[in-house]
Amino acid sequence: MQRRDFVKLGASVFAIPSAWAQHAARADWKPEVLDAHQNETVIALTELIIPATDTPGAKAAHVNRYLDLFLRDGDAEQRDRFLEGLYWLDGFAIREHGHPFVHCPAEEQTAMLRALDEGSGPGHTFFRDAKSLTARIYYATEIGHQELNKGGRVPAWPFDGPGCDHPSHA
Repeated sequence: MQRRDFVKLGASVFAIPSAWAQHAARADWKPEVLDAHQNETVIALTELIIPATDTPGAKAAHVNRYLDLFLRDGDAEQRDRFLEGLYWLDGFAIREHGHPFVHCPAEEQTAMLRALDEGSGPGHTFFRDAKSLTARIYYATEIGHQELNKGGRVPAWPFDGPGCDHPSHA
């Protein structure tokens, strides 16, 4: 499946193909694009973007698995840009703290991400893209949808009802 097949309505709309959901849920799942170190970096990075609080975070939603599938099936240029960003992030962490990003303490990881968020250049661009992908994927998962729907915030009618009953929309 190609990315353009399921991202049709714009950059903010993202639907997870059912084949991906089945693949990501497998007990024997292994990344197909990311190597083991990159996968661990993505887990740490996405969990800092959407951490576990009173609700599950990106790690529990397997954002890393869906991201790997997105990179596998998506645009080659976007895949290369993301992988280059991971290399850049590790280089930045090594220059700043003497360790790859995933081996830095959480406080140092958070400080680096804050600097990237407030800065400019390739690190800022990568972090902005990583935040966008993380959010789009997270909220397309079952866990993310449940978080969005806390207290009935997401209307049920587009999914299982007759639709809007306002007279002008009939």
